[in-house]
Amino acid sequence: MRRLSEVLKQQYGEKVYKLSLNSGCTCPNRDGTVGVGGCAFCSEGGSGDFAPPFLPMEEQIEAAKRLIQRKTDAKLFIAYFQSFTNTYGDVSRLRSLYRQTLLREDIAILSLGTRPDCLGDEVMELLRELNSMKPVWIELGLQTVHDKTAQAMNRGYGLSVFEEGYRRVKEAGLTAIIHVIFGLPGETRGDMLETVRYLARLDPPPDGVKLQMLHVLKHTALGEQYQNAPFPLLSMEEYVDLAAESIKLLPEETVLHRMTGDAPGKLLIAPEWTRNKKRVLNAINKRLS
Repeated sequence: MRRLSEVLKQQYGEKVYKLSLNSGCTCPNRDGTVGVGGCAFCSEGGSGDFAPPFLPMEEQIEAAKRLIQRKTDAKLFIAYFQSFTNTYGDVSRLRSLYRQTLLREDIAILSLGTRPDCLGDEVMELLRELNSMKPVWIELGLQTVHDKTAQAMNRGYGLSVFEEGYRRVKEAGLTAIIHVIFGLPGETRGDMLETVRYLARLDPPPDGVKLQMLHVLKHTALGEQYQNAPFPLLSMEEYVDLAAESIKLLPEETVLHRMTGDAPGKLLIAPEWTRNKKRVLNAINKRLS
């Protein structure tokens, strides 16, 4: 198992830190292009609740750096655009925004969270151009390979769309990172492991994988559903066991970007155990040792 922090330190000779940034994009699953309301689990902040409001990029970067540099002498950073769909919108605006970001000496990598149905020809041309400047990571929110679950979560695309988007990303020479959520309503342990086994079978394999427990959040469709009729959620022990087994299934060349995620405390409805991220990580590491 290769962990992201170790890989980056090996590549750059020092620790590289993520800056959570906001590109000002929206999502086709919210504005009516694909659907309305977005994915059932997605927050009002587009799953990027730790990113700042959309401000001039220089201001965002400097503010995010100050937060990190209070505790460390960090010098190199990943410009991480997580909120909403960061390849969706006017391509000329995105080109200006992302080029401006990559021209900074302190930005080593550009990381863009997006959907596989937002990787058209013009966008891919832009991404190849940016990748010639510095490494570009494309984070695809797959969550699950099971179309039945995806439909229930209003994801707005089927597995075949993911496969085409993934193919385009890899053929363009970009870094592909796949995001997976465990604990989606109705999925069994076997269903969740099948998602991981599917990723392990991809050819070429994903460059990176992010694992996360489902966060039931306020002001989401899933949050309303849970409050009206609570559905079963994984216990910490179940998640730890699932994450550890999943990590063992991943190919050696796939880098582990995340073993669990964060949710803003003021938005989290359940599960309560996810508030203690350090405890969860320690338990997974102990299981893997």
